Amino acid sequence: MVVMKMKFPFQKRVKLAQGLWLLSWCATVAGATTFSLGCLLKTELRRRSEVMDNSDIHIVPNTLMIVGLASLGINYFASKICQDALDAGRFPRWKNFLKPYFAVSCFFTVLMLLAVIMSYAMKGSLESSLKAGLRNGIRFYKDTDTPGRCFQKQNIDRLQMEFQCCGNNDFRDWFEVQWISNRYLDFSSKEVKDRIKSNVDGRYLVDGVPFSCCNPSSPRPCIQYHLTNNSAHYNYDYQTEELNIYLRGCREALVNYYMGLMNTIGVGVLSVFLLQGSVLVSLRFLQTSMEAVAGEENTEIETEGYLLEKGVKETIMEYLDPVLTFLLLKNQVEEGTTGETPATT
Repeated sequence: MVVMKMKFPFQKRVKLAQGLWLLSWCATVAGATTFSLGCLLKTELRRRSEVMDNSDIHIVPNTLMIVGLASLGINYFASKICQDALDAGRFPRWKNFLKPYFAVSCFFTVLMLLAVIMSYAMKGSLESSLKAGLRNGIRFYKDTDTPGRCFQKQNIDRLQMEFQCCGNNDFRDWFEVQWISNRYLDFSSKEVKDRIKSNVDGRYLVDGVPFSCCNPSSPRPCIQYHLTNNSAHYNYDYQTEELNIYLRGCREALVNYYMGLMNTIGVGVLSVFLLQGSVLVSLRFLQTSMEAVAGEENTEIETEGYLLEKGVKETIMEYLDPVLTFLLLKNQVEEGTTGETPATT
């Protein structure tokens, strides 16, 4: 069953080829834009790699870069095919090329759609990666003398100031770790000794936060120590007072930032996907309408073009059968090789 059959007079074929040539170059620019967006997202993710536990989220920018580069090649060949479609004598040389071309093009176009879906669906993976990464970052904040961790304090401080956040979930996360190095503690002080003895792990825990948690918009000088002790500060109530530190956790801030960035990129790439799909559909109509001209003396006759010669299922199987046959033969060869026994002398 032929899908979407249409009639194409000579003038309509010419206009289709000319319009598709222009559309293919627009899609080429869109492919370059997709690659650039992938590079931008990759760069932004790498900037915060020290507070991410894994790199699973990098599959999104990697996929965008791959489909962006593939789109450049796909649309370059589409423009060349459109040029030759204006000359019935030159178009037949593309006959053997077009079937694998459409297979590869459809694969990368579908991959582009998957990249859009992943940009919305990776929130859970991003959040879990940031949760573990920020937890480790806060835990190693004090290790400024430890190789491999000496820049962790600087990274966390810059992160909290740039994103106006504090801690992992919130500022209370700093209460649960010793974020002041022993190098800067006076162990002859009774207060220090009492705090260390009161903790089962022998850590110096305080109800305070680093300076980078301070909110400069607050009219009151920053209170970063004894946050839960009302008597330690004049005219202060921990439960009711609006604290002059950032209340939002850095995980929430980073998830909102990256998801906003990926969602925006996703909308742009979806537009590129629709444009790329339009190029392939138009090119398919041009191909089938031009094939009817082959061998005809009068190349200006009216022809018929269609999207699919058979049904959708039959067309998919037509492309999959050679691949499945190749894989089956390869598997049989490998089994035969494994099953061979060395000859005895």
